[in-house]
Amino acid sequence: MGRKWNNIKEKKASKDKNTSRVYAKFGREIYVVAKQGEPDPESNRALKVVLERAKIYNVPKAIIDRALEKARGNSDETYEELRYEGFGPNGSMVIVDALTNNVNRTAAEVRSAFTKNAGNLGVSGSVSYMFDAAAVIGVADKTEEEVLEILMEADVDARDIVQEEESVIIYAAPDQFSAVQDALRAAGVTEFTVAELTMLAQNDITLDGDVQAQFEKLIDVLEDLEDVQQVYHNVDLGE
Repeated sequence: MGRKWNNIKEKKASKDKNTSRVYAKFGREIYVVAKQGEPDPESNRALKVVLERAKIYNVPKAIIDRALEKARGNSDETYEELRYEGFGPNGSMVIVDALTNNVNRTAAEVRSAFTKNAGNLGVSGSVSYMFDAAAVIGVADKTEEEVLEILMEADVDARDIVQEEESVIIYAAPDQFSAVQDALRAAGVTEFTVAELTMLAQNDITLDGDVQAQFEKLIDVLEDLEDVQQVYHNVDLGE
């Protein structure tokens, strides 16, 4: 499945130290998804997925409720969904997903982040063909065999099921995100260690020393941009 989903602890640590930024991004995403459909997760599958992801990040109920209320109201605030593709040092590839109410501002900030950190923007499709969209679900209280049996009995397809560190990780098609969680919940699972819709690189690369530090700086700058929701890449950053 490309890069092993082996940075669970690192990702959680990163989330924890940037909670206000993470909450703001989720608030924006919840508002946009609720505004595009119904502000009810039972009738809006995309909203249900976002809210499930928000649980993993411990997004406060007040922030979720505020975003839903905003979507139910008469707010005329609109956001565009944008995807940028680019290259970092030594053949590294980066995908940046954004939600913005000012396309020119976002484009300028993303371009600046790349050019100031040994990277450059590419055209649409220049990077994404080397990535696969995937749902990634993690559980800590089941074995690989138990998870496989649960999903088979529920007639839910998974691309792969592997033990990674302290979790069993299920890789599935994006449209199977809710089905995987529903099957596991029906089997008694109450918590998930990972619940993500992501882009997985088909092949990872490693960077050495100063080059890796430079690449990590690029990713940090991109993730800190207000309009950026997600950043995906093909670099194995290790433990």
